Amino acid sequence: MQALNRPSCALGLALLAHMALAAPAANLNATAPSAQSLLAASDAIRNPDQSFGQTVTLIEYKDGKQQETSTLAIYARADKTSGQFRNLIRFVAPQRDSGKLMLKNGNDLWFFDPASKASVRISPQQRLLGQAANGDVMSVNLALDYQAQLAGEEEIQDGEKQKRSSYLLNLKAKNNEVTYHRIEYWIDRENQRPIKAKFYSSSDRLLKTAYYRQYKAQLGKERPTETVIIDGLDPKWVTVMRSSDFAYRDVPESWLQRDYLPRFSPAS
Repeated sequence: MQALNRPSCALGLALLAHMALAAPAANLNATAPSAQSLLAASDAIRNPDQSFGQTVTLIEYKDGKQQETSTLAIYARADKTSGQFRNLIRFVAPQRDSGKLMLKNGNDLWFFDPASKASVRISPQQRLLGQAANGDVMSVNLALDYQAQLAGEEEIQDGEKQKRSSYLLNLKAKNNEVTYHRIEYWIDRENQRPIKAKFYSSSDRLLKTAYYRQYKAQLGKERPTETVIIDGLDPKWVTVMRSSDFAYRDVPESWLQRDYLPRFSPAS
């Protein structure tokens, strides 16, 4: 795992927090591709086109100081019928959470605690750690859950503080089961990489701003390996989500059944 340089990271996070507060004016281009195709192209950069696994590490900062951390193993199975992913999340660290599981099967999200051997239904909007919600760590193709509309073209700063020419999409949830009611989503005009997103509640309150950065070759494409998530009210409350250990892998159908959770073993 890449070590975090705390002073430079704190400065970078502060700059990103400032960037989250500024947005240039939008200009429409009649020759731009369709919003839904742009969103699908961006999904293909975030997610491989077949079942895979990865490790996600969440690190929470307040006022530039590191608070909690959590490490998760993600198993994502591509559904050939719907095109969407089904996810099993295994808590790896800290030790107190080791062995706990989250299962996303369709619109159902379950949490399993091996101590009680019981699974309970939970919400994708529920906070997992810092600014990361349960739904944020799931592999999801947004084009299947949201209706996209092209709102304009803007030059913005990305998560590496570089200027990017981008498309701004307004995403509206197709149902009430998804994590966010509305998303503003900036996609690089040149390569369809996701750059930035603003996530809104059903009351249209800004919940958080995210920057997708640290693009690296993973499973055949340059993919974002770090997402910086900034609180919608307090820009000094920041959560960094790092992805590593990408690998194509079989995710057995049995792993994605609620009844199987008490018997789950990553070696099975």
